[in-house]
Amino acid sequence: MEACYRHPNRETGVRCSNCERPICPDCMTTTPVGMRCPECARQRTKARTIRSGVDEPVVTYVLIGINVLVALETFFGGASATGGGGLSSSLLNDGSVSRFAVDQGDYWRILTAGFLHTGMIHLLFNMFGLYILGGLLEPAIGRLRFGVIYFVSLLAGSFGALLLEPTAPTVGASGAIFGLMGATVIVMRNRGLNPWESGIGLWIGLNLLITFTIPNISIGGHIGGLIGGAVAALIMVDLPDRVRLPQIAPTLLAGAIGVAAVAGSIAVSASPG
Repeated sequence: MEACYRHPNRETGVRCSNCERPICPDCMTTTPVGMRCPECARQRTKARTIRSGVDEPVVTYVLIGINVLVALETFFGGASATGGGGLSSSLLNDGSVSRFAVDQGDYWRILTAGFLHTGMIHLLFNMFGLYILGGLLEPAIGRLRFGVIYFVSLLAGSFGALLLEPTAPTVGASGAIFGLMGATVIVMRNRGLNPWESGIGLWIGLNLLITFTIPNISIGGHIGGLIGGAVAALIMVDLPDRVRLPQIAPTLLAGAIGVAAVAGSIAVSASPG
């Protein structure tokens, strides 16, 4: 993927419709003839960008660090870095989420499963997504709202995994990553940007194709996370534009989606009778 000509550390799939130089969302100017770089737009129109908050995605870096440290511990604990051998470390065995474990009272697994990975490729794929999406979304909406979206997506992903998978244990940050994808689309549309022009729409489509065509991927986890993240973003970004609420109310309402996902996970895991 190419890098923005003004910000070499930001990858992008969008080019200026005039000079065709690659531009990131921070450099896009929406015009009647497509996205243009600041020079081609001649600064006549204020650029519509997704960024408006903090500059450094600190929460994103912290989440990546936690995931990497946990993965290293699982590899040192006996898990295969290549993804073979199943759940072969104590961390994976004790942290993965399944209906049986949750029914036995191991409610923490609904959260911890989102920080565990079964191999280096699994980890790298998810951390790459977190790096790209977090670097885009966290500066746009701020650290608190970004953190809420991430954890709501993770919990919603666990609920989706439990809903569609009655027996096998599930791990991975994919639900949270899919949630960030959904949230990014919502925020971009709120800022007047076309997700398809940014490449996010295509990225989601490709990941959904992979989800439904490659075996041993948690369909419920991915779809649950995508829905959870999108709904949380709608509540925190779009709702305040439509309804007058106290400033903290949309964040609390979005957090309630995560609480509902935990309740749903416990309910779906309960043994009959």
